[in-house]
Amino acid sequence: MSKRVNRVALIGTGFVGSSYAFAMLNQGVTEELVLIDLNKEKSEGDAMDLNHGLPFAPSPTSIWYGDYSDCRDADIVVICAGANQKPGETRLDLVEKNTKIFKSIVDQVMNNGFDGIFLVATNPVDILTYAVWKYSGLPKERVIGSGTILDTARFRYLLGDYFQVDSRNVHGYIIGEHGDTELPVWSHADIAGKTIADWVKKKEQYKQEDLDQLFLNVRDAAYHIIERKGATYYGIAMGLVRLTKAILQNENSVLTVSAYLDGKYGQSDVYIGVPAIVNRKGIRDVIELHLNQDEQEKFTHSAEVLKKTMKPFFSNN
Repeated sequence: MSKRVNRVALIGTGFVGSSYAFAMLNQGVTEELVLIDLNKEKSEGDAMDLNHGLPFAPSPTSIWYGDYSDCRDADIVVICAGANQKPGETRLDLVEKNTKIFKSIVDQVMNNGFDGIFLVATNPVDILTYAVWKYSGLPKERVIGSGTILDTARFRYLLGDYFQVDSRNVHGYIIGEHGDTELPVWSHADIAGKTIADWVKKKEQYKQEDLDQLFLNVRDAAYHIIERKGATYYGIAMGLVRLTKAILQNENSVLTVSAYLDGKYGQSDVYIGVPAIVNRKGIRDVIELHLNQDEQEKFTHSAEVLKKTMKPFFSNN
């Protein structure tokens, strides 16, 4: 009996999409990777370039430039297409441009018989993930946004750097909108089971004001990077690969993704960044953290900002 072949269809081969494809090849995540983009020559060039690296890859991967008909047999469709965030522009400013683009993309994917899982990376990711869920008609568990997966990684990295501990041993979450209203869950942040608050008490060199600034650096990281190089793509591409692996390998991993809430955290009918268990079926469960009063108020505010921004585009909100 032949082994099942995994297929990932990538829509949008700009900075994020091509970085994702490169990281996918380097980690040997899938057997088939199809690149789809309006710019046919760019995608064909990417497919050629990536194929030339196959002798150095950890496992065989079939990579080609394709079209929406290739989505029919895909396990995952990853959407990185859309207008980019410009200097001085917030992620929410992109809503109008990208909802129109997404309606066309999702219609074409679904018209070709796709019945897998959507991963959405384009900003504003929470609203566009909601849009994909609405446009596709798929169950909410099978439409996932990258959410605060990168913000959480930035948070862990900076905490590890501050306390001089390997970031893989730092546990903490950034939740809420992937954007200006996101928040750190300090009440559940820890290193080796010891809360961050305990670490701060332990030595005079650690100060809460340093941690407050650390979070601002997490929240505003994209702005700082965009000012310097015009776009962010390596970090989010690696986060997307991590999410893809969790799905294809049925890992039941806990990742902070944009997931649909229907009552948890006191919110309904919104996609927003929260910890969730991810496996081959998509989102198995959303984990509801016990937030303190300040955190709950900030999370509620974040959700309300998303809902208010979405309202003109989705009449039932």
